[in-house]
Amino acid sequence: MNTQKTALITGATSGIGRATAEIFAKNGIDLILCGRRKEKLEEVKKELEKSVKVITLLFDVSDREAVFSAINSLPEEWKKALNLVVNNAGNAHGLDLFQDASQDDFDAMINSNVKGLLNVSKAVIPLLIENTSGHIVNVGSIAGKEVYPGGSVYCATKHAVEALSKGMRMDLLSQGIKVTNIAPGAVETEFSLVRFKGDTKKADSVYQGFEPLVAEDIADAIYFAISRPDHVQIADMTIFPKAQASINLFERKDN
Repeated sequence: MNTQKTALITGATSGIGRATAEIFAKNGIDLILCGRRKEKLEEVKKELEKSVKVITLLFDVSDREAVFSAINSLPEEWKKALNLVVNNAGNAHGLDLFQDASQDDFDAMINSNVKGLLNVSKAVIPLLIENTSGHIVNVGSIAGKEVYPGGSVYCATKHAVEALSKGMRMDLLSQGIKVTNIAPGAVETEFSLVRFKGDTKKADSVYQGFEPLVAEDIADAIYFAISRPDHVQIADMTIFPKAQASINLFERKDN
């Protein structure tokens, strides 16, 4: 069995994806960094290739043809080395009630959060099977376990990630491939800025009055999951900041 780990990470240019790449590199894991922003990918590559081997793939996870083309373009030595996949790319758009929300926002979330995970997983799983070992980490959300007003479609996409993680774990059992679902609560990244279409004031208000998680907290959890002994599979992990008790219950303090 290949003991050297090589990880493919989607959404690797910022937030949880970048933090995961950083902790993986710190622990000697070679990296296939995937993202939509070429300059950002090259920036992360330049930083991390001082420690490990790094290659980049430029694609949007929602574009099936681009996903398969990029992954098929990997040099053979990288294909044969791949044994870790972190499906991190995803987004939220808007916080309107269902009856007022934009269907373009619905499509964007479904295409990225669900179809994107399907596209990448279908492209890489044959490589994991051929390499006779592997571990897939799907970055879900507490929104995959609970629902809140204004979040119906986003929550639906993350419920899909939860179901896909369970189903993939069952289907890949005979292949010896582990599947882990990571469900973060409130994490301060670019997430809210994207959700509110660049409205910094709205994005900042999400985290007012308490200390949220940061990307590195989730990256630590991902590394913990993938660094367990071979016979140990972390199936599901939910991570909250101390001030959070459920999807929308927070202990906020006045500033």
